[in-house]
Amino acid sequence: MTCSFKVLNESYGARLGKITTSRGVIDTPAFMPVGTAGTVKALLIDQVKSTGAQIILGNTYHLMLRPGIERISRVGGLHQFMNCDLPILTDSGGFQVMSLSKISKVTDEGVTFNSHIDGKRIFISPEISIQIQKSLNSDIVMIFDECPEYTKDKNRVESAVNLSIDWAIRSKKEFGINKDKMLFGIVQGGIFNDLRKDSLSRLLEIGFDGYALGGLAVGEQQNEMFEVLDNIKDNLPTNKPHYLMGVGTPADILGAVKRGIDMFDCVLPTRSGRTGLAYTWTGKKNLKNAKYANNDTPLDPIVNCQASQNYSFSYLNHLVNSNEILASILLSWHNIAFYQDLMQKIRMSILNNDFDNFYNKHFDILNS
Repeated sequence: MTCSFKVLNESYGARLGKITTSRGVIDTPAFMPVGTAGTVKALLIDQVKSTGAQIILGNTYHLMLRPGIERISRVGGLHQFMNCDLPILTDSGGFQVMSLSKISKVTDEGVTFNSHIDGKRIFISPEISIQIQKSLNSDIVMIFDECPEYTKDKNRVESAVNLSIDWAIRSKKEFGINKDKMLFGIVQGGIFNDLRKDSLSRLLEIGFDGYALGGLAVGEQQNEMFEVLDNIKDNLPTNKPHYLMGVGTPADILGAVKRGIDMFDCVLPTRSGRTGLAYTWTGKKNLKNAKYANNDTPLDPIVNCQASQNYSFSYLNHLVNSNEILASILLSWHNIAFYQDLMQKIRMSILNNDFDNFYNKHFDILNS
């Protein structure tokens, strides 16, 4: 089966689309729950699927370290290993070049890491990253890139762009031809619009199945991120999916959809759930707060999820402040369900040519 992408409608800059993979269809705009190490933290895969999620994300670097690629490939890949029949996108490990920069060394050939687990020295190149992702048997593969931390040093960012382009060429060569998988390029350039456009132009010459924007949500302000998107959106190919990596809050997503983005991933729903924070249609709720102790209403009855509809603020406040494991489970489940509800409502508003009204009604509330 050949993977494909099709835009079905547009409304005020937002795009309604459909990605077809050999393992299923992904309606876009889509949010991918993050399953870094082969698990969406605190949730069964059936709970993740019950929220309406159609794709999840795994991470090359973390899975390579633990449990190791041999154990995963032995059973046929990540889907079989974690009992997941949804499509999976794997991040190449490039983000860890930035996030683990204190224990890594970058050269033209690749990156040498000291494992954050046991200090063991490990080398990843574009070729090795692609080989690992092939062994994981993911459906959408990301090129290996250098993602610099947020900086206003243009020379530093330009160096990362040039290295990432070289690695993109090598990643594509190693990937070869596989009509059952998609290979995405990653646009770098920090907050510098000319570098972003240069990076994209060179990636378009190489040719990929989708184009991701990396190096955002790494410390810049929301308005800086939106400015980058405003300046690049008209250069992105209209017939390929646009993926904003590692983003973000509900308002970040809403603002990025307005600027033509189709795909998102972020650890916020589950990480926030583990710290007692819930995202709702009336804004963020810190369930640690004493003001919720006597609130017997459901967390968010609008969201079609057992955790959202069947458990009260009072009960969740008790679980969070008692450090009960169930608090992490219920709030992570609810947050993923809220994000999927947000995406479903965004898609419906685009279909009905009403995205602008939807955006104006919800952006400020979700951004508070």
